[in-house]
Amino acid sequence: MIRARGLIWLPLLATLVACGSSEDATLAPAKSGEAISTKDKIVAMSGANIGTPMAERVAVLGLLNKRNGQTRDVELKPGQAIRFDKVVIRLRACEKTAPWENQPDEGAFVQLLVNERPPGTTEAERWRNVFSGWLFKENPAANVVEHPIYDVWVKACKMRFPGEEAPVENKSSDEPPAADAEDKAPSSTPQSPPEPAPAETSPDEI
Repeated sequence: MIRARGLIWLPLLATLVACGSSEDATLAPAKSGEAISTKDKIVAMSGANIGTPMAERVAVLGLLNKRNGQTRDVELKPGQAIRFDKVVIRLRACEKTAPWENQPDEGAFVQLLVNERPPGTTEAERWRNVFSGWLFKENPAANVVEHPIYDVWVKACKMRFPGEEAPVENKSSDEPPAADAEDKAPSSTPQSPPEPAPAETSPDEI
């Protein structure tokens, strides 16, 4: 279970928060709607070296604009960021429980940047890091994005574990064997009518 292994993640969490606490505008991609790679260093978690390497995993996130009710699905690899107008989502890592664990869950370490005025001020808009932390699919209340306009949640972490390779498709044994083409093709040899069966003889005629 992901949350049960939280103590293992503490050194990494501290590293991620330290790396993502800057409010520098350079953290925001220049173009909207295009996922780009960042300079974030991809760090494999302790105990997370089983299955798909961290850099190759894909997190599926949901993004909601509360003002217009618009939602969209966002797919990012760890170390990527994407911008939609005044909001930026950065993905640092994603993880899910192994199939042999009892309580499945999926999580992602997400950072949310918004171009806005600091609350309670009349300052000019600037990029602010409004959230940085783990979000969980099966336990969203464990950590939530508290922002009046935007919300982000985890929908999936696409990764595979050993033994989850796609099985080879075998034809069902119930299917009858395919007939040979020669058996299906009509014969060109003239066919003679079948001979009539001999009439049955009554015991009285013997």
